[in-house]
Amino acid sequence: MLDFTESACKDNPRNDNTGDSVRDQLGDLLKALEKEMRVQGRWENQPPAAAALQSTEPFAVDTLGFDQWLQWILVPRMHELLATQMPLPASCAIAPMAEEVYGKDDPGGARIVLIIADIDQLLNQHGGDLN
Repeated sequence: MLDFTESACKDNPRNDNTGDSVRDQLGDLLKALEKEMRVQGRWENQPPAAAALQSTEPFAVDTLGFDQWLQWILVPRMHELLATQMPLPASCAIAPMAEEVYGKDDPGGARIVLIIADIDQLLNQHGGDLN
């Protein structure tokens, strides 16, 4: 019989006694990101062309806007890692790009940056612990 507590992707509860696992927190942050993007009208109904999703450039800057990259690449890939219990990234630095894209004069963008910064912080502090 397999002992799933010894899985390479085992998740541990946080140490702050909330009982939320890192994966639960990441799922909540991804939902918050999607919700905020929808509220701001940044969430698209139609996916970009398949070729645009095949970019090998960071953030797919050659084929997608940043909002598109978040919606069509980051969020689905993170959800897939969560659903399949695959290792989470041990480091993450998306917030600096978000800050660059949205700028200081975009209050909606600032809310998105905060959520992304929380994702970065969570993965940088705990992502590698789960691998």
